[in-house]
Amino acid sequence: MKKALAILIASTCLTGPAFAEMLAVEKDELKFGFIKLTDMAPLAVAYEQGYFEDEGLFVTLEPQANWKVLLDGVIGGQLDGAHMLAGQPLAATIGYGTQAHIITPFSMDLNGNGITVSNAIWDEMKPNIPAGADGKPVHPISASALKPVVDKYRAEGKPFNMGMVFPVSTHNYELRYWLAAGGIQPGYYSPENVSGQIGAEVLLSVTPPPQMPATMEAGTIYGYSVGEPWNQAAVFKGIGVPVITDYELWKNNPEKVFGMTAEFAEANPNTTLAVTKALIRAAIWLDENDNANRMEAVELLSRPEYVGADKEVIANSMTGTFEYEKGDKRAVPDFNVFFRYNATYPFYSDAVWYLTQMRRWGQIAEAKPDSWYDEVAKSVYKPEIYLKAAKMLVDEGLADAADFPWESDGYKAPTPASDVIDGIGYDGKTPNAYLESLPIGLKGNQMVMGNQIKG
Repeated sequence: MKKALAILIASTCLTGPAFAEMLAVEKDELKFGFIKLTDMAPLAVAYEQGYFEDEGLFVTLEPQANWKVLLDGVIGGQLDGAHMLAGQPLAATIGYGTQAHIITPFSMDLNGNGITVSNAIWDEMKPNIPAGADGKPVHPISASALKPVVDKYRAEGKPFNMGMVFPVSTHNYELRYWLAAGGIQPGYYSPENVSGQIGAEVLLSVTPPPQMPATMEAGTIYGYSVGEPWNQAAVFKGIGVPVITDYELWKNNPEKVFGMTAEFAEANPNTTLAVTKALIRAAIWLDENDNANRMEAVELLSRPEYVGADKEVIANSMTGTFEYEKGDKRAVPDFNVFFRYNATYPFYSDAVWYLTQMRRWGQIAEAKPDSWYDEVAKSVYKPEIYLKAAKMLVDEGLADAADFPWESDGYKAPTPASDVIDGIGYDGKTPNAYLESLPIGLKGNQMVMGNQIKG
């Protein structure tokens, strides 16, 4: 009935731009999953602004308990798609954990994460951090300031525990990157030992995002890597200090994606296009006119059905600022990016970076040629769907052609060394050379065997 109504509307006098290319969607009633993080915003905006309905889609958004439940829901068909960790479609497709071919036609955002430590750890770190003329800590803060603290704890026989949200999450890889860049070994995975703690100086374990502050307050972990609003929540609760954002770690790094099974996309190509169109429109809305809509987005996200955190906490990062120590609020206009800098385009080079980190820490146990990274990236990231959806929006007058990388080969220009905290650049076309350039981590034919690195 709803599908028939949508077609009727499209064929009558309501023939404005939004109905110019109404797709004959194969499935019009959809359920999408998400985790309570601010970067689920494109889904909430597409729903609340009516962009899904403009495409003849009747969508239900459903929060999920954790990332595993979310992924299982998509694979099992209880969910038609979801807000996902970028590593999830890649890991599933290569068979790390659950085996399933997941694709993404849409990247949800850039940046948006932080690394937070408890007040006690911050007090121990602070003497190792230079201060500026204003007396405030100089940013970005290197993990080398944490290393003496970790060494002290280990000398006293106390394990140094930190939290991240999932083994194939950006947060895991960013926390590992930061620690390794500061000379701290975050540990390896092997096929026999998936703890990720082989040879680790800092022990990383999974904690669901909303539980991060309470877990740290309880003393179970000394710090964590998570998306917003859970770093700013620690500041508001007075229990911790965010020491670095991922924007400072790697400027404009890729974050979440929208994922669905390849089977769903193949069976429902028009539906997939329609969903992608609605999400692109939502991303445009979130960034347009210099983030003019962000306070409206903050109000939306604060509702219990979405993120359910205080508006003040969400606004602390969503409106172009970020608070470190209590009262040390700084301008970070690109902390949350949803459309600028081609944020929504699913670049192969983004996929390759995640794969290099899986290889670096042993989740990919054996060496792979550069061609393998390219093949996997192209099997999961689908810029051809994205560009088709974008062209339809441009033709409908709902998007500007200048905002899309029509001529891209799917790879970003190499990231300059100056944009990364350890001064090591990244080129997605040469993944093995990139792995060789990183001082800590597997490279070449190295493998983790038992508690040793061989090869």
